[in-house]
Amino acid sequence: MKYITLCIVLLFLSSCKTETENLLTNKEDYNKYLASGPSKTTSKYFELWNSKIKPDSSQLMSFGIVGGEYNRYFQNTGDIQYLKKAEQVLAKAVSIAAIGKAGYYRALARNYISQHRFREAAQLADSARTINSGVDQTLGLLFDVNMELGNYDKAESYLDSLKNMNDFGYLIRLAKWNDHKGDLATTIRFMEKAKEKAEDSKNTGLRLWSYTNLADYYGHAGRIEDSYRHYLKALELDPGNAYAKKGIAWIVFSYEKKAEEAMRILDSVTKNYKAPDYYLLKAEIADFIGDDLKSLSNFDTYFKQVQNPAYGDMYNAYNVSLYLDRTDQFDKALRLSRKEVGNRPTPESYSLLAYSHLKKGDKEKALEIVQEHIEGKTFEPGILLYAAEIYKATGQIEKAEALKTELVGAVYELGPSSEENILNL
Repeated sequence: MKYITLCIVLLFLSSCKTETENLLTNKEDYNKYLASGPSKTTSKYFELWNSKIKPDSSQLMSFGIVGGEYNRYFQNTGDIQYLKKAEQVLAKAVSIAAIGKAGYYRALARNYISQHRFREAAQLADSARTINSGVDQTLGLLFDVNMELGNYDKAESYLDSLKNMNDFGYLIRLAKWNDHKGDLATTIRFMEKAKEKAEDSKNTGLRLWSYTNLADYYGHAGRIEDSYRHYLKALELDPGNAYAKKGIAWIVFSYEKKAEEAMRILDSVTKNYKAPDYYLLKAEIADFIGDDLKSLSNFDTYFKQVQNPAYGDMYNAYNVSLYLDRTDQFDKALRLSRKEVGNRPTPESYSLLAYSHLKKGDKEKALEIVQEHIEGKTFEPGILLYAAEIYKATGQIEKAEALKTELVGAVYELGPSSEENILNL
């Protein structure tokens, strides 16, 4: 009896130790940032330049400044109306500019990238390239848009033409390219160099971008504490930064399994930040804790928000995943995934198309798409999980097992709910 009691005590202590080892966040680190109010969406500076714009205005500088401010408001609030307003004023600037036109082409192209209008962005980038102004900035844009379109050979050629190890823009793109190739250690090394450049520049925007992106990469590499510290560094600069708060919520949820605390963090974000995908994460957390009512409420909020036609194709990939994994609307998933492949022929889009065919019962078509468009072309765990399920369904057991071994180490990135799916491969 004493032996049994001792075993139970030791088991309990071992369990407590494991749970403690998985705790690295502290409410006191981030609570002060959760109370931040709504971001300002006007200023004397904005009002001054906006007042200069009339229906027949040719105040070119006003359009550029006001467009930039609208874009900043979109980043701070997640409200799609500001991105669309930025598009309007930048399109007007493109139409009237005689001097500095390449810069307006680039600005409008970046706006279109944010809207997932990648082919239109590519056309604008090509237009900017015909003007011999800001050549390196245009080459960087061409790299970005070709990565989004899955034109990886083209993207690499633009990256090669930019080579400058002292340039922040080159370093972040070099990091992205190595991430695409699956070389995470090199990705992080270049991103750390970019962070140093950003800190030397004292540019708040570049520092924020560096901290949040490096935090993401650290998370992918399993360096969770480094990831957490960099999200906190971002919040020190910008207490309202929704992306950094979402990153901390993910650590709390996926690594520490403290679902209620993660939900508390996200609830504070969605009071003022309007991006629909935050509600999908809240629904995932609610599912994890078995709160069906909260899960349905958050899914409902998401679907209501993405009905806004201003979003266009921005949430196609999210919607396909929901049709496949949650609502079993496989016909809708197939139609929308075909459209997404047309918009953005990347391994991610093809994985959605392949999985849609699998769910529709066309296993051989699903396998054909995986073999042609995914095998050896991506290292993203979400894509590989779909591929593994297709391999298993089509009798490619060795390939499924190989991916299963790889995916076991990606549970943090994919989320706690993925663990059962991976183990069942």
